[in-house]
Amino acid sequence: MTAPVVAPRTPSELADTVRWFAARPELWRPRVRFTTPERFYLRLERTAEHEVWLLTWLPGQGTEIHDHGGSSGSFGVVDGTLTEDTFGPTGTARSLNPGESRAFGPRHIHRVTNRGTLPAVSIHAYAPALTIQNYYEADPAGRLRLLRTDAVEE
Repeated sequence: MTAPVVAPRTPSELADTVRWFAARPELWRPRVRFTTPERFYLRLERTAEHEVWLLTWLPGQGTEIHDHGGSSGSFGVVDGTLTEDTFGPTGTARSLNPGESRAFGPRHIHRVTNRGTLPAVSIHAYAPALTIQNYYEADPAGRLRLLRTDAVEE
């Protein structure tokens, strides 16, 4: 069973795909796992146009500052609360609760963290499918410096 969205390319279409999966817990809930020290992640779907991932987050777990290698994306929280820190001229911190999502274009740089006390679960969609992710560090003035580029497993 795949999402009804054909060829999602825009952040808005990817958000629709995330909502479609989130509304069908039978597709992902049995696969939820919590692991340490790293977060658990699992690709739920990959098509020629997009891919969908399940991620879990124990309290304190999070990502490094990163982009998605030119892919647009969206993520939605289905359990718990996640905080997204964005970087750039309009950098902000924003908490997302169950039912809330975030969509973004191909140059979006962010960090996502579970700063709460309960585990969190999220669904993510990207188009095109991820091939690389770039990781950054921020200096005290907020300027980003590229640390590394990692390939994403097929």
